[in-house]
Amino acid sequence: MNGLGRRDFVKAGIGACTLGLVSLTGCATRETTNEQIVCDLSKNGSEKQYGLVVNVTKLNELGVLKDIIGACHAEHNVPDTRDPKTAVEWMMDVSFEEAFEDIASEYTADRVAHLRYPALCNHCAEPPCVRVCPTKATFKRIDGIVTMDYHRCIGCRFCMSACPYGARSLNFSDPRKFLGRVNPDYPTRSKGVVEKCMFCSERIDKGKLPLCVEASKGSILFGDLKDAGSDVRRALANAFSIRRRVEIGTDPSVYYVFEGGE
Repeated sequence: MNGLGRRDFVKAGIGACTLGLVSLTGCATRETTNEQIVCDLSKNGSEKQYGLVVNVTKLNELGVLKDIIGACHAEHNVPDTRDPKTAVEWMMDVSFEEAFEDIASEYTADRVAHLRYPALCNHCAEPPCVRVCPTKATFKRIDGIVTMDYHRCIGCRFCMSACPYGARSLNFSDPRKFLGRVNPDYPTRSKGVVEKCMFCSERIDKGKLPLCVEASKGSILFGDLKDAGSDVRRALANAFSIRRRVEIGTDPSVYYVFEGGE
């Protein structure tokens, strides 16, 4: 890519998404094991839709965002290349303008504009990355989690171009060279493979919460958005929320709420 980094590549491809990728029909399907069941949009989609509700005010007051990112990356063997052009990031620490460039303005309230935001895969109900993956390496589980089979990934980066959130990274070189401590309980990747946040599906399948939720000290909630009695639905019922780039039609599953103000 002539020296272009991941974020430059993603920005160049966002137009492809807005020009109609999300209007395609169908959802990748294949045989799976361990209840990793893939959704079929022709059958009314997922039975569940797991999502996050991030209390951004509380997250910033606690000052835990960097700790959350560090824990996530360490747990999942995310390499630290120390080069922004080749950075691999499952969760990012971004400004309001970076996260919500479509609604940011000079009149945005200070209590919102000056906060830091976690940016990650939004595990969309209508994921464009799933639609464009030629090998079905990216697929959506029956619980709404958009996940990956690393062995199927051929590094074409169609998913990176289709993702409007810049939530995917390509391993430009062997990521194992950039790992300090390796977590033996989670697989490492190889050169040419794309990766991203999986909502800690390996933990969810064992009845645990995503690591970011555990490390958030109560500022991030996780649950089934289709369950009116879930923690996330109760939180959304009591606060105004915003999501990233909803106008594209991806129906993202990460919500941001705020406290205080008039």
